[in-house]
Amino acid sequence: MEKFRVLFQHFQSSSESVMNGICLLLAAVTVKLYSSFDFNCPCLARYNALYGLGLLLTPPLALFLCGLLANRQSVVMVEEWRRPVGHRRKDPGIIRYMCSSVLQRALAAPLVWILLALLDGKCFVCAFSSSVDPEKFLDFANMTPSQVQLFLAKVPCKEDELVRDSPARKAVSRYLRCLSQAIGWSITLLLIILAFLGRCLRPCFDQTVFLQRRYWSNYVDLEQKLFDETCCEHARDFAHRCVLHFFANMQSEMRARGLRRDTADRDPEPPETPGPRDGLDGGGSGKAHLRAVCSREQVDRLLSTWYSSKPPLDLLASPGIWGGRGGLNHRALTVAPGTRLSQHTDV
Repeated sequence: MEKFRVLFQHFQSSSESVMNGICLLLAAVTVKLYSSFDFNCPCLARYNALYGLGLLLTPPLALFLCGLLANRQSVVMVEEWRRPVGHRRKDPGIIRYMCSSVLQRALAAPLVWILLALLDGKCFVCAFSSSVDPEKFLDFANMTPSQVQLFLAKVPCKEDELVRDSPARKAVSRYLRCLSQAIGWSITLLLIILAFLGRCLRPCFDQTVFLQRRYWSNYVDLEQKLFDETCCEHARDFAHRCVLHFFANMQSEMRARGLRRDTADRDPEPPETPGPRDGLDGGGSGKAHLRAVCSREQVDRLLSTWYSSKPPLDLLASPGIWGGRGGLNHRALTVAPGTRLSQHTDV
């Protein structure tokens, strides 16, 4: 159980591991889908190619889009590409690295489907049976061109009466199946060689740029995650304070209208203890930052500023760079003890 917990925490904290897991899951689902798929070629000259190529290419396209949707970095990459420059410059190299990473994971499942279809050969036989050159086979010498086309269209349907137990059908089917498997194994070998060269030759070059781009691509992803988590935390705290403020106002209004029972008819209430001041709940400066944003206008301004002008990647930068007019100061707020933050406190 302890090992499972450690493994779960590792996947939860590592976005790359999660994406690799999703990639493997999609590949496994692809194998299961193809093995359970019932292939039925129409065996009609006008529709064989459409059906075969559609079955060969349409599911990979759907799996590719699913891979893009399942990969959170695809959205982060587009946001980083389209965001305003603001106080932080955009590095095209980071965007290219993220794009390469997203495409590599999204293409895994489609390639698995295409390779399975080519190695199996059914889609290829159905798609190109009508395109075979009849002069390569001696069995078509006594047939008219129309009979040849009709016979070739029926090649994928071995149970059809026209081609049942026909040596010509077996020869054409065997030829197309061998060609399909040759293409499939060639693509597989090419991908293995490319992966091998990429793995072996990468250490031979300077790793500085690669490490920098991998670091900052992970930073962009983690920064957006932390911002979303902080927004959720602030929304929960803000809602809690609004509800408490509503009940406090209702209590004051009830007292003012005399709707409460006389104190002589009941036990005396314990004295009210003042709650913690805004920004002084013991949660540290991070909690003080959250409690400083205490109005809808401030929240809207904060979100707009985060989108249009993200802070510079320099924690030692002068406050004037980020806390000037129209901006937000990212340094810690200093609140004196006993000071109540105004509703119009700047963020």
